[in-house]
Amino acid sequence: MTAKTMSRKNRRMILVVLGLALLGSGAALVLTAMNDAIVFFFSPSEIKERNLAADQRVRLGGLVEDGSVTKAGGTVSFIVTDTVEKISVSYTGVLPDLFREGQGIVAEGRLGPDGVFQASEVLAKHDENYMPREVADALKKNGHWQPGMEPVADTP
Repeated sequence: MTAKTMSRKNRRMILVVLGLALLGSGAALVLTAMNDAIVFFFSPSEIKERNLAADQRVRLGGLVEDGSVTKAGGTVSFIVTDTVEKISVSYTGVLPDLFREGQGIVAEGRLGPDGVFQASEVLAKHDENYMPREVADALKKNGHWQPGMEPVADTP
């Protein structure tokens, strides 16, 4: 069929199909590029349940266990818990001023082959009523929510 023998309807249909194919290809490229930027949030219980890839970046959220913070040189080690499971965390760098035992935190990093979470960033609450929404949801899910633990709007 040549262009002269094709009807206008057929030409429009071909253009629409080509346009949709280009749009789909563009969307697939954008989603593939963004895949590396996506970081998921997990509680210690969820991390123990899942089989995470060694290089997968995740956010670990929970409460810093009382009596678990130790400092050796520039490295700080502590335990994050959701009151059901515990994960050891190692962080090299300056912790937020408000970081302390018994408070909710979110740490971003990777789970090492030895089971220790290697944090590249640690976020702490900014006042006594603050708790990251993800941490609050995990505590509610595990049945350890306490009155007065009100989350604020989504964390940055």
